[in-house]
Amino acid sequence: MSLKCTDLIEVDLDKLGSTVTDWKKMVDGLKTAAENARKGMKAKSDSARWAGVNATVTREFITKTAKEISDLHTEANSIYQVLDDGHTELASLQKQIKRAAHEDASNLGVRVEDLGDGKVRCYFIHVRGDSDERTQEQLDAKQELENRINGILDHAGEIDAAVAQALAKSHGNDLYNAGHSKYESLDDAEAERALELAHKGTKMTDKEFAEFNRITKYNSRDPEFTTEFYKGLGGPKETLEFYGKMSLDGTDGNDKARLALTRELQRNLGTALATATDPDNRVHLPPSWGTDFRKLGNQEIELYRGAMNQPYGYQILGGLLRYGNYDSRFILPIAEHIVQTHHKDPDRFMLNKPLSRDDLDYGFNPSGKVGAGYDPLTSVLEGLGHSPEAAEKFFSDSYTPLAYNEDGTVNKDKPLGYTYFDELTKKDFKWPADSLEAPGEDAAKRAVGYPQDALGHALEAATTGLPYGSDAVSPPHSKDAAAIFHKIVEHYGTNPSYLDESPMSDSLGNITADYMRDVQGAFMGDGGAMAGSHGASAHLGDLDVKTNPEGLSPGVLKNFLAEVGKDPDAYGAIINSQQTVTTDLVNEAFHDADKYKELAPEVANRVHPGGEIAGIMAESRTQAVYDEKIAKDAEFNEGVATADKWAGRIIGMGIGKIPVGGEVAGWVVEDIQESVVEHYTHDSSEEAHQERDTFLESQRMSSADAIYDSTYTAAKEAGYNDTNARSQAEAARLQILESYGMGRQRAGN
Repeated sequence: MSLKCTDLIEVDLDKLGSTVTDWKKMVDGLKTAAENARKGMKAKSDSARWAGVNATVTREFITKTAKEISDLHTEANSIYQVLDDGHTELASLQKQIKRAAHEDASNLGVRVEDLGDGKVRCYFIHVRGDSDERTQEQLDAKQELENRINGILDHAGEIDAAVAQALAKSHGNDLYNAGHSKYESLDDAEAERALELAHKGTKMTDKEFAEFNRITKYNSRDPEFTTEFYKGLGGPKETLEFYGKMSLDGTDGNDKARLALTRELQRNLGTALATATDPDNRVHLPPSWGTDFRKLGNQEIELYRGAMNQPYGYQILGGLLRYGNYDSRFILPIAEHIVQTHHKDPDRFMLNKPLSRDDLDYGFNPSGKVGAGYDPLTSVLEGLGHSPEAAEKFFSDSYTPLAYNEDGTVNKDKPLGYTYFDELTKKDFKWPADSLEAPGEDAAKRAVGYPQDALGHALEAATTGLPYGSDAVSPPHSKDAAAIFHKIVEHYGTNPSYLDESPMSDSLGNITADYMRDVQGAFMGDGGAMAGSHGASAHLGDLDVKTNPEGLSPGVLKNFLAEVGKDPDAYGAIINSQQTVTTDLVNEAFHDADKYKELAPEVANRVHPGGEIAGIMAESRTQAVYDEKIAKDAEFNEGVATADKWAGRIIGMGIGKIPVGGEVAGWVVEDIQESVVEHYTHDSSEEAHQERDTFLESQRMSSADAIYDSTYTAAKEAGYNDTNARSQAEAARLQILESYGMGRQRAGN
């Protein structure tokens, strides 16, 4: 029976806390009794010279009694430890659900309805006279709250069930025999149950599978649980066998319920493996696990006796590596070994994949995302995409790669001879066709696109310091991360054709958006001093021996932006970020107005780069839609709308004068988001279809209007009257009209 929301909110956990205290006293008392029995009665019995019946019956009785007292202490301690951990966990969850259901719901104007089956429904309260229209941000916040509360309830239900099960095993349902299962924590009990289910393997019922997933889901970031669980499986080989069989079984056929369970298994076990192999955790798996995984990586693993085309270890392991933030000391040697194996034999892992079939998710990547998972190169790049620290080292020039032998041992006598960035970005790199789709031109294009998409994800993590796709504000860019972005711009800006319809362009757009201050600073011609940077500089300005010796060759940044901007998602990220940084720079100028003799020229100087970038993006969008016909206008509109998170992320970096957090920042972010959608969304209906040049001109005016609005708002907030605010805004608008044309010329070359 599922816990109801009201159950968790209203239950008096103080009573459970008192019970825990009572059991602690019981444990201490039984510990004393057990020691007394062992040192007193038992010791005297052992040293006594018994004769006759006493030599057997009495001595045996005393020995059994002493053991039973010791067993009682063991049982009481297990009960105490389980209850104590359970109370701690439930108290934390109760605090979370009270805050969510009361404070957070109230702040959103949402009511929480208890559905009574372990689920709640959140809905907006109707206010008389209200239109009941909600913004997408409000709807998303409501859904996030509902999901959060349901997650808390599910977690509490898992804790409740685990405690009940552990207490039953500790007691053993035997009134006259104490000391059954022994637990030092609730983690012990949950790991024991998870292993019981895991040893059933593919014979787990759906109900048991769901229980297994609940246990591993809520303990996947617990070092004690994950370490005990993986050790309990036996070792790396047994881990691969367990996951391999479960994955094949769950992806075979059309059982959607089983497939959903297997997808969750993949997520939970991957995250758990990342936790268990992190050397910084107090409890973790030994380094030999990484060594053994490499040894097994290029070996076939016999999952089913007599079956043809047994999978390689890396093919199975890859399914787990796709989830979790892995420590570099574990994942880097594996990633290096996989890339080096591919370098020597690009087709190795493609030769044993099944023939094309209808269920495209069959295999070791149940998620069905970014490839079928038969080539571990795709999988390990996805793993790096979720592991920023490791990804940064992997692509950094400051990292010294090691050469590995076939069995995963280090070859100390042979230098590698190439960097992983150069290897994976070279034009003639042979990308694996990681798909089970039937042969065909479109299918082949998609198949080799998956690993390139994964490369983009890995580069995104390496340069931003965040797992790819994260909505969080990135940490300040490290010197190595900024240097990697510099290499990316230099490589693809020098060779823009390498990105023709590239699946990684969306990631490159996200990276560019994260480094927008560096990008706009490059167009300012002052070495980026005015725009600043979020951490270390990427040195994107034009090369100058005296002033910018680390810069790029002229035209390289423009070429890069022009090619990346042809992707709708990249376009949306760059436009949103550009508008935000430009707005921030304008606000800085008004904030520091006393520094300047005339403010209008300063504002014009600050909006100029944004205008150039907007012009480059408009030309790129036009080429994609009108000339090359590789995307539709509606896709660019969607890219603009879905990338609005960048306004919050850029402001959240805290580089400019707009305060981070609070109502002011919220208003600014919302204004920017609305302005971008209004001015960069193009009516793509047939009736509104425009000629190429007409569209470009309309975008020119829209870009200027967007800057006019943000400049006018900044001037008004700085205390300027309407006339002067309009004057400043018009000057900024005229500058955008001019710089936009320069940007178009740059992109049109």
